[in-house]
Amino acid sequence: MAGEGPGRVLSVLRAWLLIVALMALGNTIQTFRNHSFLSTHLYTGSPNMVNGLHARAYGVWTMLSSIVRLACAIDITNKSLYLVCLSTFVLALGHFLSEAFVYNTALLTVGLAAPLIVAGSSLVAMLIGLLYLNKGGEVTSKERRKKAF
Repeated sequence: MAGEGPGRVLSVLRAWLLIVALMALGNTIQTFRNHSFLSTHLYTGSPNMVNGLHARAYGVWTMLSSIVRLACAIDITNKSLYLVCLSTFVLALGHFLSEAFVYNTALLTVGLAAPLIVAGSSLVAMLIGLLYLNKGGEVTSKERRKKAF
């Protein structure tokens, strides 16, 4: 990515965020349809702790993260929204790592590896994108208000 302008980097990141947001929506639907999805794929260390209430709460959290990521993909130069989106990956990574290594409710399986890889790589990509955003991709709130009127 060296030598590329902010626009190209942010465009690639925008596409990635859209893909991740759509995957999260799929996970949301899955958790509402069948709560055993979480106990058989994610929280395999303590599947007996997963119930319908936990699955629905997880589904709402995942849906909210998806909405934030989708909004960021649409308006990727909005620095405040960008930072909120970045925080969704920090929270997700922290959650999954703590469930695996602190609470031992999630074992290191493919079901856990996928969200760890997505959250970790997305976090790194967003931190790199933040450098490009600061180099000139940011639209100020004053410019945004001018565009609205």
